Amino acid sequence: MNRPHGLSLREAEIMTLIAEGHSNGEIASQLVLAEKTVKNHVNRIYAKLGAQSRAAAISRWGDAGAGMT
Repeated sequence: MNRPHGLSLREAEIMTLIAEGHSNGEIASQLVLAEKTVKNHVNRIYAKLGAQSRAAAISRWGDAGAGMT
């Protein structure tokens, strides 16, 4: 998995799920995490990507060619 912007492996995994359209709750269930933990990861992802919204994060993630195998 490509990990631009210095995202950790877990953050990249969560960002990929966000880009696929999953909600924080769905991500938490899928990864067997607390929703608060997912929210913490999402906040760190936004900071690393310089994004203030889900849409902006997805755009920057896609622009970097992330999530491509």
